[in-house]
Parts: sequence; C-alpha cells; structure tokens
Amino acid sequence: MGHRENLLTAARECLLRNGYARTTVRDLVAASGANQASINYHFGSKDQLLTQAVYDLNEEWGRFLFEALEDTGEAREEAAQVARWQRIIESIQTNRELWFVNFETVAVLQHDDQIRMMNAAAQRTARTALANAFGGLGPDSDPADVHAVGAHYYSLLVGVALQWLTDPDQAPSADEIVRADHG
Repeated sequence: MGHRENLLTAARECLLRNGYARTTVRDLVAASGANQASINYHFGSKDQLLTQAVYDLNEEWGRFLFEALEDTGEAREEAAQVARWQRIIESIQTNRELWFVNFETVAVLQHDDQIRMMNAAAQRTARTALANAFGGLGPDSDPADVHAVGAHYYSLLVGVALQWLTDPDQAPSADEIVRADHG
C-alpha cells in the first residue's frame, strides 16, 4: 500500500476514533507512519485529506443504509417496513462511530463547500432510496412525490439515528416507528 492509501486509512481510523474536529496532523502522522509533507504532497492539506476520508466513509454509510433497505421478501408491507427499520437500527448500533462522523461533519458544512456538496448529493441519493423502500416509488414516479416521501423518511431516519446514538434505552423500536408512521 502506498503513502496515499496509508494516509487515507489513517484518516479513516482517526475520524472514527477521534472525530473530525479532534483529528490532528500529529494523529494522522502517527497512524500512517508518513510525515506532514506527505499529507501536503498527496492531498494539499490535512483538511483535504479528511474531506476525502469523509467522502469514503459517507460511501460506506450509504452501502450500509442501502443494505438495510433491501427488500428481503417479507410477506406484508407493514412487516417489511418493520424489518427494514430493524435492520437500520441494527446498522446504527453496529456502526455507531460511522454515524457519529456523519453527524459531526454537519457542523463542518457551513465552512466547507466540498463537504456540503458531498452531503447534499448523499442526501438526494438516500431520499430516493428511502422513497423506494418505504413508499414504493420508483424511477417512473412523479419526482415531486419521490422528493416529498424521501424527505419524510430521511428526516425520520436522521431522528431515529440520533435517538439511538444518544439515548438507546428510550429510542423507538422498529414496531413503534412503523406504528406511529402509519398512524
């Protein structure tokens, strides 16, 4: 593995362990075995290295989300939705550090257009997948409906994730989420 890949691996590990704001050049150097000049040579700056690592982690987050949303052939629609939410909750529990990094990078959006655009693109993709999984809306559906339904479930997803990360003993179960959503 080359210096660039070592630096990306180190940045990923540091982000998951320390978070975005607490990852220092010293951490990256220690974790990668490289030096600051290598960071600047390959990425231009620590921030650009972290931005690339955030991008990679965001893709990983997306893969976990899409796996949780997959149709596994549950017989009843409500049962399918409960099963999807249960898989999402399990993914949140299993990948806590990844979810924390995604939440932390929201604070960076105000000052980093690249991360803001990356986050916006990921949200669009997630909204479309959620509209399909929970609303049955596909590529031939009205784009306004896909956006509205996707935005609803994306908002729900973010709220559920935040609750499971901060207060899992009081966070809603998959059954409670579906019961409240179908109202």
